[in-house]
Amino acid sequence: MNSTEQLHQVFAKAFEVPVETVTDQLEYQGIAEWDSMSHLVLVSELESSYGISIDMEDVLEMGSVEKVKGILQKYGVEIN
Repeated sequence: MNSTEQLHQVFAKAFEVPVETVTDQLEYQGIAEWDSMSHLVLVSELESSYGISIDMEDVLEMGSVEKVKGILQKYGVEIN
């Protein structure tokens, strides 16, 4: 599994959706499952999966899978 597939798995787990639902183009509220509550679950899953602590400013910027990839890079997580 490559790093993008792993990230998509984290999203799928957080939102309780099939991994096929998750694409790099997926945006906040782009699916019913990505609401404000599940966004916090996503942050928790990302932190535990990658062993990082995400600043609130970055949490608020996580508006799409693509943006999450960029934010994770700030924390030393390389997604390709």
